[in-house]
Amino acid sequence: MSEPLSTPVAVSMRWYVVHAYSGMEKAVERNLRERIDRAGMQDKFGRILVPTEEVVELKNGKKAITERRFFPGYVLVEMVMDDDTWHLVKHTSKVTGFVGGARNRPAPISEAEVMKIVNQMQEGVEKPRPKFEWTVGEVVRVKEGPFADFNGAIEEVNYDKSKLRVSVTIFGRATPVELDFGQVEKV
Repeated sequence: MSEPLSTPVAVSMRWYVVHAYSGMEKAVERNLRERIDRAGMQDKFGRILVPTEEVVELKNGKKAITERRFFPGYVLVEMVMDDDTWHLVKHTSKVTGFVGGARNRPAPISEAEVMKIVNQMQEGVEKPRPKFEWTVGEVVRVKEGPFADFNGAIEEVNYDKSKLRVSVTIFGRATPVELDFGQVEKV
């Protein structure tokens, strides 16, 4: 029994960046998969990725993990680039075109760039990032509680507990106050 020959198609698959209407990335992924199946071109397409990461945000005082796109408006498609596949992708609903390269001959991105994006997606699943990045020294406004409408400078950030220590000036004195992320907003 002879060994199956590897198909030349698999060797020539490369990653391309497809520009989609913002907020419609998942719909583009679904539409592409349906069109690929209908056209019988499964052998010319590989993976389709919508780069997302999980973020932690406070909703009504409770931590919630939500998905956030870190390249809004972009979908990564692994494919063989020829006239048929180009037309299939280009004429998919909610796709505005390819990114990079010539108008009708887009340039692929490197495997290293794709791996960087996949690793960033994986990191987000293992350790969700906070929705907001706070920095020590940053001035924030208190939205609720006894210090509502006061401004203060962040002295300490605790992402594990979703708390900040903010120095608020009361009667001319700097007073450290511990607040939840949801009780403050960036100024």
